[in-house]
Amino acid sequence: MRVNYEDLSKTVAALTEGETDEVALMATVACELHHADDRFDWTGFYRVTEPEVLKIGPYQGGHGCLVIPFARGVCGAAARLNETQLVDDVEAFPGHIACSSSTRSEIVLPVRNKAGEVIGVLDIDSNQPAAFDQEDQAALESLLDAVFGSLPAAK
Repeated sequence: MRVNYEDLSKTVAALTEGETDEVALMATVACELHHADDRFDWTGFYRVTEPEVLKIGPYQGGHGCLVIPFARGVCGAAARLNETQLVDDVEAFPGHIACSSSTRSEIVLPVRNKAGEVIGVLDIDSNQPAAFDQEDQAALESLLDAVFGSLPAAK
């Protein structure tokens, strides 16, 4: 089954309406996304917990890496560059961190608050090569902006 982003966006909006806790929002989004598409093998968030450091947040799937520095891997690149990383073949990505040996491709998107600050990244892994495309990127960026874009700036 392939995700219907329009329906997913409506479901997520209904489930998260009025919620401002970023962990609660991340947990809900990870769950809804993970079960919406057979391509999504691991779906979760890494949170910015200190400068240049991502730590595991809410996720669905097998174990994830606990800590990822901004300087390493696809997740680190998305956070460091503040831009989506669409990777057709993780083995070809310089510095890829293999949290799971089954991962063949992934998409990692920065998660921003109202001030545009990166508060984390959404990481979706697939056990299929080249599983993600521009349609996924545009829809996921829109979903993240709708859910997290109104959160206040970090204190």
